[in-house]
Amino acid sequence: MVANGSAARGGTVDRLVEHLRDGIINSRYAPGQRLIEADLTREMGVSRGPLREAFRRLAAEGLLEIVPNRGAFVRRLSFREMTELFQIRTALEALAVRSAALAIDEDGNRARFEAAIAPIWNEAPRLSGAAYHEENRLFHQAIFDICGNIQLTELARQLQLPLIMLQLSGVMTGDMYADSVLEHREIAQAILNGDPDASEKALRRHLDRAAKIVEDMPRTIFRS
Repeated sequence: MVANGSAARGGTVDRLVEHLRDGIINSRYAPGQRLIEADLTREMGVSRGPLREAFRRLAAEGLLEIVPNRGAFVRRLSFREMTELFQIRTALEALAVRSAALAIDEDGNRARFEAAIAPIWNEAPRLSGAAYHEENRLFHQAIFDICGNIQLTELARQLQLPLIMLQLSGVMTGDMYADSVLEHREIAQAILNGDPDASEKALRRHLDRAAKIVEDMPRTIFRS
């Protein structure tokens, strides 16, 4: 009975973690927003114990910040954190995109990659920040999924890309989304052509432009 109870609690915590992570990734929760325990327990039909365990897990992932006597907040990055994360991400993804281009015709990678990135070829304008961020997340994840380097993929997962995109959403415009989609297509085509040099160059241009957006953001958006 104890084991069954523990398993049920673990399943509840897993469900809460997935729900909250999805909410952060898809902009339902804003950077710096406090997550109200009473609201979430009522919404999800759970007690405070599993919810607090979910908070702790997401804090360990870097998505939440738990402040004693105040509660759990969606983590807001400082300007320095954002800048440093972009530098690290560029180095890691440059390696990933080269590896992806070299491995595009191995182990069914081409078909899997084409299926995963299909939304980037949609000509409809990106009117929703949340929809764009999900498309962006899936595109960059698709590169790591076929790069063949498990440790590299795990390192990239720890870079809080959802938090970066969430803070960028406050300043991105429709034209910026459109430019990003075109850059995604250029990167994708270079990978599909099996050209590691062109893939890396296109990726670096894409991330350099994103880093410039960060540089120009009002400092009030960042954690002090």
